[in-house]
Amino acid sequence: MELDTAILGPGRLIVQTNKIHHVFTIDRVARDLGEDEEWLADIANEMEPEDGLIWVYNLSDGGVIAFTDFGIENLRELILIHRDRAK
Repeated sequence: MELDTAILGPGRLIVQTNKIHHVFTIDRVARDLGEDEEWLADIANEMEPEDGLIWVYNLSDGGVIAFTDFGIENLRELILIHRDRAK
């Protein structure tokens, strides 16, 4: 994950800001990769936020898995690992 430093002004704290500006929901990723969404959700259970996985919640407290670009790359690696195990 890329971080940038923001300076808030003289005498103020320096904070790091996240450069992630978009994510893709699991249904979109499944479609783009040509994979089953439920299978990807099972695989994504192995991922952590540091791996590029986040949860997005709506007003009804429903949540959906989403991935950063980095998360999609990590998911692709996990797909290959799971396919190799299945052989």
